[in-house]
Amino acid sequence: MNQRRPEHGQAAVELALAFPLVCLFLLALVQVVLVGRDAIAVAHAAREGARAAAVAADPAGAARRAAEAAVHLEPGRLAVTTAVVGDLVRVTVRYRAPTEVPIVGAFVHDVALVETVTMAVEP
Repeated sequence: MNQRRPEHGQAAVELALAFPLVCLFLLALVQVVLVGRDAIAVAHAAREGARAAAVAADPAGAARRAAEAAVHLEPGRLAVTTAVVGDLVRVTVRYRAPTEVPIVGAFVHDVALVETVTMAVEP
């Protein structure tokens, strides 16, 4: 006679084994979304900085102020450089996006984000 063993609790054991991997995946996904949000903010800051530098008498100062005011990024992680070449102004915004999501942040270092925008200087 073939006796079958009861399989009560098998789903609970499988869930207990898979749950940590699912949590890790979700935390990694949250970190990717946060870095993506920061990348969009850096692009916006570069556009705003270039727009302000194109019409200002002091392009470097105007670009820095406009980039910082445009987005809510940590100022200590934000660097704005401005170059005027002929009738063009080029603004580059660099930002070190923090990876502070629990567990994932321990394995991934800060992400360097860079965006450059060039605009014509207005008379």
